[in-house]
Amino acid sequence: MTERSRLRKRPLATDIEAVPRAADEIDIAASATIAYSSEDPTHPVENLLDERSGPGGTRWTSARLDTIERILIEFDRPQTISRFVYEVEETMRDRTQEVRVEVSDDGGRVYRQILVQEYNFSPRGATFHREEQRFNLHRVTHLRFTIVPNKSGSGAASLTALRLFA
Repeated sequence: MTERSRLRKRPLATDIEAVPRAADEIDIAASATIAYSSEDPTHPVENLLDERSGPGGTRWTSARLDTIERILIEFDRPQTISRFVYEVEETMRDRTQEVRVEVSDDGGRVYRQILVQEYNFSPRGATFHREEQRFNLHRVTHLRFTIVPNKSGSGAASLTALRLFA
């Protein structure tokens, strides 16, 4: 028996890894309903919450090209949100996607904008963005994401991951 035959080995996992839930992370699936304007059946909204993030992770994608889409998180009871993290990825097209985030503390009657961010994608350059924002939000009943997929270029709205923290 040679030294090499006693070698213990295993293949490395892919770059897509499940991110463990932090102690202060809000379990969105257990505490809210997610409403959405569109989803590609091969990239459903559930993918936002499956903890497979990073470049190449699962994602939600709209079923419609060049259409402004919305994702609305309706909490079962008001939440405190200190920060949130979301990711966006585009590997196929040159385009600029805008993400707007708004909150409501009155059951969805009135919304207040808290973030507007644009992402420029180029398959030969930037293809992935991770956004982490800190806030001091109390009694949030609704969190709304508006995604404009085609500020420049063409494409479908998409988000790769979403995590909220108390």
